[in-house]
Formats: sequence, structure tokens, C-alpha cells
Amino acid sequence: MTTLLETLCARIGRTGPMTVADYMQDCLMHPQYGYYSTRDPLGSAGDFTTAPEISQMFGELMGLCLAQAWLDQGAPPSFTLAELGPGRGTLMADMLRATVKVPGFHDAAKVHFVETSAALKTKQAEAVPDAVWHDTAAQLPDAPLFLVANEFLDALPVRQFIRDAGGWRERMIGARDGALYFGLSDPTPLSLLDHRLADTKPGDLVEHCPALSGITTAISNRIAEQGGAAVIIDYGDWQSLGDTLQAMANHAYVDPLAAPGDADLTTHVDFAAIARHAAPARHTRLTTQGMFLERLGITQRAQTLAAGLEGAALDAHIKAHRRLTHPGEMGDLFKVIGLYPATGNAPPGLEP
Repeated sequence: MTTLLETLCARIGRTGPMTVADYMQDCLMHPQYGYYSTRDPLGSAGDFTTAPEISQMFGELMGLCLAQAWLDQGAPPSFTLAELGPGRGTLMADMLRATVKVPGFHDAAKVHFVETSAALKTKQAEAVPDAVWHDTAAQLPDAPLFLVANEFLDALPVRQFIRDAGGWRERMIGARDGALYFGLSDPTPLSLLDHRLADTKPGDLVEHCPALSGITTAISNRIAEQGGAAVIIDYGDWQSLGDTLQAMANHAYVDPLAAPGDADLTTHVDFAAIARHAAPARHTRLTTQGMFLERLGITQRAQTLAAGLEGAALDAHIKAHRRLTHPGEMGDLFKVIGLYPATGNAPPGLEP
């Protein structure tokens, strides 16, 4: 059977080197060989574990955060409760369970997922049977939008550029003797990176996510015009600087070019790019996941749950709390930014 590596090498032989973004797109979403197209990658039996799979506390607090934002905006009688890249549906299932006693919230909410993986849609339908699926954020209904995106943007394809005295050289992927390798294009001026000339020097690498502006704009337009709030959680920082492309298989880092389609590919999110495209909505200050969860009361929730546990279950619970919040684990690596209406309040746990 032809592999994705063989398919990509043949394509490069015909059309020349490909961008990192095109490579990521094929590795993750190729209809026959793509990573997300062919498997459920989550959990101990998969290749990585996300926050909702670590502890129910994450989803519970996210649900209460958006429920309070809904109340703060007058509890609109009908709204879209959306998630981008919902994995197995664990996060939304926990959000719904935690908010079942918020008066009117479930009656007003209609759950919508943005997902393209058929394998994951099957899992999501088991967790949240009444959800409605879309391929893009732009397809979400024209209604008040209360949205969460956890570890979604990091999987969007990026282009990589290295600053040169003559402009920018794009990092490209070539093929030789059945293997892939990185190379560089000729230098050229690039207007889309003009805003990075002031904070970079020759030799610096920056990443640009072509899809990020459209997704952010689609969400912000809904929120600005109809009301709502969005909470975006991912690993990254305020601005992209340096090569952050990484591949993970079986919970270990691997060479991103070695086995295309068999490993998860991600990059760190450039949160400044989200902020640049947040208008007409407003964006919050960037904060760490640990601080965000502490403001929402995760330690108090952890103590409540711990009261009913002992032995190995208690040890796992304590470890999960630490993993989500400690600066040396996910607490500082993951960041959070919110979007909200110009006349409204920032989502709970975040600052204007």
C-alpha cells in the first residue's frame, strides 16, 4: 500500500518543494492517510492527552465560566454553545453536566461543534448526541455565541519564515532518496510580516498561520453583533518567535518529517495574531492557564472532590490538579485569551 511519505515525495518530485503549511495539512487531514482522518489520537492508548481528559474539573469550570458570561449578558433565550475541535466530546459533556442547574441555560443552549475528522465525530456523537456539526467556524449560526476552543489552534497549519537581509526566506520541505528534508526559498520582501520587522533580526524564524485571521474574525463578528463570549486555550505566547513545529506519537516527541500521517503535528499559537483580528469584539489580556483556573476556583473544587477519595484515586486527583495548574507543567505553558462584546464584561477568570 502506498504511504503518505511516498505520496508526498512523488508530489514534490512533480511540483517542487512544499510549504510547511501544506505539509501539515496533508499530514493531519489527508482523506486517506491523514492523522486526524484515520484515528482517535487521545488518551493513554493514543498519542497525547488534553486537559479535559486529565480531569473533569477543567470542563466543569469552563462550563460555569460560559454560563456566568451568559448570565452577565442578560441570559439570551436562545444561543449557540460551541466548541472548536472538540476531541472526544469530553469537554462539552463536562460543561453540560456542570451547568445543568443553571436556570434556563440548557433550555436556551444549542450545542454546535466545528470538526472535520469523521473518526472524532463518532466519539463526539456518543458524548453529546444532540450536537450539530460544522466544517468551519464561519458556518456557526447567526446567534449569540458562547464558545470554547481548547488545543484547537495549535493544529492549524503554519508557514515558517526566516528573516534575511533581503527580506524573508520561507522554510520549505523537499524530498530526496525517499526521505523529506527542510530547505529555504529565495529571499523576498513579504508584506504580511511587515509588523515583525521591528522585533526580529536576520536569522530569526517566525510562524504565520494563514487560517487564524479568518477563524478569529468569524467568531468576533458573531460576538460583536449578537453577543456572547469566547475562551481560547492553547500553548503558545504573545508573539511567534522560533521554530515550534513538533510531532508527537505514543506520548513522545518524534521527528516531524520521519513518518507523515502517523504523528500529531502542532505549533505554538501566536496570541498577538488573535488580538490583531479580534475587532469588532474586544480581547482580554493574555493569562496563564494556571491563573485562569485558579480564578475560577479550581483549588476549591479539587478540595471538594478530594473529600470523597482515598488511596490511588486521591493520588491521581492530586496529580491531575497539579498538572493543570502548576507553572512547571501545563499551568504556564498554556495561555488563555477571551473575546467579548465591546459593551460587555470580560469572561470570568480573565481581565479586560
